[in-house]
Amino acid sequence: MKKVLHTSQTRGHANHGWLNAKHSFSFAQWYNPERINFGALRVLNDDIVAAGMGFGKHPHDNMEIITIPLRGSLRHQDSMGFSEVVKAGEVQVMSAGTGIFHSEMNASNQEDLNLFQIWIFPNKQGVTPRYEQKSYDLKDSEQRFLQLVSPHADQEGVWIHQNAWIHLVNMEENTSLTYEIKGEGNGAYFMNIDGAFEIEQELLKERDAMGIWDIKEIVLKNKQKGRMLVIEVPMIF
Repeated sequence: MKKVLHTSQTRGHANHGWLNAKHSFSFAQWYNPERINFGALRVLNDDIVAAGMGFGKHPHDNMEIITIPLRGSLRHQDSMGFSEVVKAGEVQVMSAGTGIFHSEMNASNQEDLNLFQIWIFPNKQGVTPRYEQKSYDLKDSEQRFLQLVSPHADQEGVWIHQNAWIHLVNMEENTSLTYEIKGEGNGAYFMNIDGAFEIEQELLKERDAMGIWDIKEIVLKNKQKGRMLVIEVPMIF
């Protein structure tokens, strides 16, 4: 078993006034040669976007881009013709493939938006761009791993072009659950949304994260009621 601990305060930070961003991996002006990626997981940004503000039209290609609002709602528009609002309790995926343009704005003029944006390297280059959005019930994550993303179009959640999964779990204090690695050669990156968890003798507080690989099962022990995001990805891709 191998592991790497990324505490909250070691993340990159950029405050642009309208955007307060925390980067788990090197992004934009923040560069850390030891924090480029975790396997196929390239980006995990924890963004707070001010009311009425957002990211103007910009391009992407050959990347699986997953957005999970935690608070508030996101207005999305893209070159494929989609114009959607993505709310807390929903997950959005774009397979950028051969190339897309899109914009992402806070849909509210009164409240901040907090979201995770996740980039995962695809297992296929040059695919036809696609968009998908689904809602989930937070209650379905109570004491179980609720699947938000998988490689399979016929399974729970949205799907992507990679042998990767994303789960959300909401655990009560002094309980434990075991996460089983699904893909051969995969590892899991655990981002503590809130509360406190113990994983492999390490205590993770709010927004601390840990990557673990070369292991089949990982035990989560909850020390303070909270939510955990689990991102399982290939370590070699």
